[in-house]
Amino acid sequence: MPPRHIRSMIAGCILGLSICVLIAAVAFGLLLSGVGFRTGANQPHSKLFAWAVHRTMLNSVRRHARADAPRLKPDRSTLLDGMRLYERRCIACHGGPGIARAQWASAMLPTPPYLVGASARWSHAELYTLVHDGVKMTGMPAWGEISSPEEIAKIVALVEAMPKMTPDQFEALRREAAARSP
Repeated sequence: MPPRHIRSMIAGCILGLSICVLIAAVAFGLLLSGVGFRTGANQPHSKLFAWAVHRTMLNSVRRHARADAPRLKPDRSTLLDGMRLYERRCIACHGGPGIARAQWASAMLPTPPYLVGASARWSHAELYTLVHDGVKMTGMPAWGEISSPEEIAKIVALVEAMPKMTPDQFEALRREAAARSP
């Protein structure tokens, strides 16, 4: 039989672990019951929750970024095609150079980011993954479910070109894309 102090230490560890499990179970129960978490989009998340979810999203995108993400040359044709897709699927939430988000997008939690500087924050593979896979709990759809890899690559090419565009250039591209739409 082990000495008394070892038995006492083992009992203390078991008691401490049991208390931690009980606290975690109560916290999880409160979360599931709705007491510990409010799903309404009219109040922001707590700073701790927002930080944890954002950090998880950043790490997940970086870990799962598609190394084989197609990259298209950002020529006029690619940018026009990308603009047509961006206009239909993205601009209301993300705006563009000189273009604000739709007013209702500001009521989303988290608020969708402007994408003008996205290529400075994300690699090509990460941008492609974000557009292709979407982001859970944000309202960002997984466009890869209904779009071809080439269509997603065209949107990414446009997003990567946006930092170099003035508001006037962006608007001119929008008008040209609209005029050439089928």
